Amino acid sequence: MTIRTLIVDDEKLAIQGLQVRLEPFDDVEVIDTCQNGREAIRAIKTQKPDLVFLDIQMPGFDGFSVVQGVMEIDPPLFVFVTAYQEHAIRAFEANAVNYLMKPVDEDKLADTIERVRVRLSEKKSSEEAEKLMNVLSEVAPEAAEEFTGEDGDAAGRYEKLINVKDRGQIFRVEVGTIEHIEAAGDYMCIYTGDNSLILRETMKDLERRLDPRKFQRVHRSTIVNLDQVRQVKPHTNGECFLVLDSGAEVKVSRSYRDVVARFVH
Repeated sequence: MTIRTLIVDDEKLAIQGLQVRLEPFDDVEVIDTCQNGREAIRAIKTQKPDLVFLDIQMPGFDGFSVVQGVMEIDPPLFVFVTAYQEHAIRAFEANAVNYLMKPVDEDKLADTIERVRVRLSEKKSSEEAEKLMNVLSEVAPEAAEEFTGEDGDAAGRYEKLINVKDRGQIFRVEVGTIEHIEAAGDYMCIYTGDNSLILRETMKDLERRLDPRKFQRVHRSTIVNLDQVRQVKPHTNGECFLVLDSGAEVKVSRSYRDVVARFVH
């Protein structure tokens, strides 16, 4: 599989340097480069790359504005490349694959490309499974029902306990006590009301382990236990907040508002 890649940076030398460092990766093809955010948004929408290496501080539209500007389409994977360490937290909040400091370290770049391969493989597998289910639903609905486990026993396939290795200790967390989960790159922050733990796992992998009748995505980087929701507070622009048992408030983006509405009344 070829990883169609776009590089975005307002410095030509930075673009050239990254291109050179990407040459050893046979499956990475740099299809274009951009020197500002507006160009990047157009290129992403028209060329649909698999991966974008994105500088953060650029004139006009910065890197985070680029991400926001392509959210209405199926977005590519993003790797932020910058000279400023203070942007790291926001980068992970944007669900970036990784965050690389300039000048880019070759070992960290290799690790990043491997993460990208895994993410793209997971995405392809998920898309293929969805296509299969659509075909089954049309030509053999009974088989589709059996395949998805819609026979009342589905809950048995999901985790009741999750082992979390955090700060050198292993914690056994009862899934029912989890209030919400927030993504930070390849790490998950699990909140149980009176405690928080860090789990090294992708959001997609964790979603597969949790019962979707109770745990729903309400934001690109947030999963909520619907049993823990006590109040829905409307917000501006069609967004809202969920108030949880602990008093914590979790923002629901417009994209996921309808999903939550089906479960919370």
